Amino acid sequence: MIERGPTSYGAYVPDLPGCVAVAKTEAEVGKLIREGIHIHLEQMQIDGEPIPAPTSRVAYVDITEAACVA
Repeated sequence: MIERGPTSYGAYVPDLPGCVAVAKTEAEVGKLIREGIHIHLEQMQIDGEPIPAPTSRVAYVDITEAACVA
């Protein structure tokens, strides 16, 4: 999940609590979160923890002006 903030971008992985990244650009935060996922999973293996199956889903909701009621 990548979110744009007022001055930076943040990323987190819902299925891997604690796996987060912050950067000035979307491209940079994408690179950092990919690296973070790799490191996070590697450490879980070293610690003997099971790798969780993905449970998160992505859906986009299209909101048009016609759908908004004042």
